[in-house]
Amino acid sequence: MQLDISEASLPVYEALASSVRLKIIQLLSKNKLSVKELASELNLSSAIVTMHVKKLETAGLIATDRQGRSKVSSLKVDAININFPEKIYTAYETLETSIPIGQYTNYEITPPCGLATSEDFIGVNDHPKYFMDPKRMDAQILWFTQGFIEYQVPNLLEESQLEMLEISLEIASEFPFSNNNWPSDITFYLNGKELGTWTSPGDFSDVRGKNNPSWYPDNLNQYGLLKTIRIMAHGTYMEGEPLSDVRITDFPLSETQLWTLRVEVKEDAKNVGGCTIYGKNFGNHDQDINLKLFYS
Repeated sequence: MQLDISEASLPVYEALASSVRLKIIQLLSKNKLSVKELASELNLSSAIVTMHVKKLETAGLIATDRQGRSKVSSLKVDAININFPEKIYTAYETLETSIPIGQYTNYEITPPCGLATSEDFIGVNDHPKYFMDPKRMDAQILWFTQGFIEYQVPNLLEESQLEMLEISLEIASEFPFSNNNWPSDITFYLNGKELGTWTSPGDFSDVRGKNNPSWYPDNLNQYGLLKTIRIMAHGTYMEGEPLSDVRITDFPLSETQLWTLRVEVKEDAKNVGGCTIYGKNFGNHDQDINLKLFYS
């Protein structure tokens, strides 16, 4: 589950603000339990436990299904990620480019793989040849198991001082249908320089992606994590954590005609768990791949 700092996320924060509900989550992480069983474990009345269970259901943290004469609760969420508002760097001018998911310029991938627009899948899933279908320009989600996808945009800054470069995208692993616990080592490159590797924890479907079109099946991967890479004067970082020693001075504007971004799952990676990239009409974030230049 992915949250932000907004009122829409309040039901989850409120559901977690209770020692009883935290204990219920801990119990359901081990077994599916009925209200009666939870009440026995917690030494509380069934009426009180039912109230707490409904609070967790409203927040989307647990699900309750009828099994025979009993209602049995189970945990829906494996992890919660919270996105804080981005810091604004007011000291610099900015130039931002949004790269549509389907406008890649090069690729080399292995199945399972596929693409989709906001209206339907493109071609037949798990056939790499459809990554050359002309309709792929409209793709707003794509996925592959191993290999790379590459994007190019022109460098529109030629006589300025580049201070920082930021890349942000919604991304996750790739597993047939989905698997919330499916690590994948995803490596990022800019203009041939390896920026570093991030291990995606899974291919998420515990809750439906906020932006997914109605036709998109519930049993497929639903959303990714919004990851931001910043190349700065002293190195490259992801969410403030060091990613590599690549510096912004490694990209002199006078020698840069194009920005080439590659996203790759290497054949020899420790975790070859695939890659899914989400665009505007899929996942939880209303954006494509954003490339932002900070300059003076």
